[in-house]
Amino acid sequence: MLFSSLIFLYSFLPLLLLALLLLPKSWHNGILLLASLVFYAWGGVSYTVILLLSILLNYGIGRWIAARPAAGAKSVLILGLVLNLGLLVFFKYALFLLTQINIGLERLGEEALELPKIVLPLGISFFTFQGISYLVDVYRGTTEVQKNIGRLGLYIALFPQLIAGPIVRYQDLAGQLGARSVGWVNSSLGLERFVIGLAKKVLLANNFALVADAIFSAQPASLSWPLAWLGVMVYALQIYFDFSGYSDMAIGLGRMFGFVIPENFNFPYIARSVREFWRRWHISLSQWFRDYVYISLGGNRGSSRQTYRNLVLVFLLTGFWHGASWTFVCWGAFHGLFMLAERGRFGQLLVKSPKPLQHLYLLLVIGLSWVIFRAETLAYAAGYYLRLLGVGESSDFQLDISSYLDWEFRIVLALGLLFSIPFARFRLQTGVNELVGRLNMGQIGRAFLFLLLFLVCTMELANDSYNPFIYFRF
Repeated sequence: MLFSSLIFLYSFLPLLLLALLLLPKSWHNGILLLASLVFYAWGGVSYTVILLLSILLNYGIGRWIAARPAAGAKSVLILGLVLNLGLLVFFKYALFLLTQINIGLERLGEEALELPKIVLPLGISFFTFQGISYLVDVYRGTTEVQKNIGRLGLYIALFPQLIAGPIVRYQDLAGQLGARSVGWVNSSLGLERFVIGLAKKVLLANNFALVADAIFSAQPASLSWPLAWLGVMVYALQIYFDFSGYSDMAIGLGRMFGFVIPENFNFPYIARSVREFWRRWHISLSQWFRDYVYISLGGNRGSSRQTYRNLVLVFLLTGFWHGASWTFVCWGAFHGLFMLAERGRFGQLLVKSPKPLQHLYLLLVIGLSWVIFRAETLAYAAGYYLRLLGVGESSDFQLDISSYLDWEFRIVLALGLLFSIPFARFRLQTGVNELVGRLNMGQIGRAFLFLLLFLVCTMELANDSYNPFIYFRF
């Protein structure tokens, strides 16, 4: 079930909010846990079994770690990490690993192994990382073990951030699982944030997806080089508004239910270095890898060589986390190499260069990295890079940029560029606040504007069935 689907907007969410309004607060955790399991089961009941297994596993291991002395707790933690990662590796990476083995067997002239049919459970990368962070924090003593399985289950399965994040740490929600405020202020702020995310997804990301998918589905040699560059720009905007829109909706839903979910994006395209980009893009993931992998490996406490090794390993894992493909591994390595470069003399020169040049550097690096991220194969990515350089043109019919830039798309493109930077402190919500203030519309006028935006989004959904979510595949 998608947040940007009519069944969610007009059935699931209203019924859930009504239940929370009418039933006692002591029931709210149970209602939300049941709703989360129903939401997850919508994608396939077999997925829910995996989610329940993850909840039981982390509950039991967490209690076991807390009951053991420090020396014995470490071995229990390792067991918990192995079991969590075992589930992730089996469902997400088994086919990739077996395919690589088959490639080796074929080169040796041996018979290939039969590949099993394994369906990737939605959101397994996200809820597995949440389970791991809970166990590590219990072991480190930075959070108390949760003895109520229902509360831990709600932390892992809470549906706003279950499928595509943000990755929420247990200590961020621990107090809210026991007591939280669901009043008019929280509900209205949550609704506004949800509508903003819905608009970013439906009105911007979906329209960018149509053009980006059309460009990247063509052979690179058939593209004119301006069209190839347009594809890079449009995909960069699509993935930003798709994922940040989802995060906005997740944060807004959480606020409606009384939960404060951490921010996940902070205008990453205004960064002036790759290092700064990762402090603004998918913040919860970069912080997770920093705290649970990079620091655990030693961080920057060792020699320069060890620090560089840790950085490269973290970004290789970050790429591989996104998908079982060499394209994602190369995407992670691409970012890791620029992170290393920025720690050396190149970084010193970058800081001393004019700010517009720093910004142009960042946009170029990130744009080029999205080609690998979007490409199905490394060969396709290589062909696309050649077209960006004006090399590899086909003698056949060449697709040109003019066929994509109609007036409607130009408006969407302009809005996308505008709202990807902090325009007028640059949030759409700020713009609404200013408009309400200038027109003296008050709270009724404010509510009317958000209702109008919501209706425009649902009309768009009713008229167009093309509604992909990029991060569901991860």
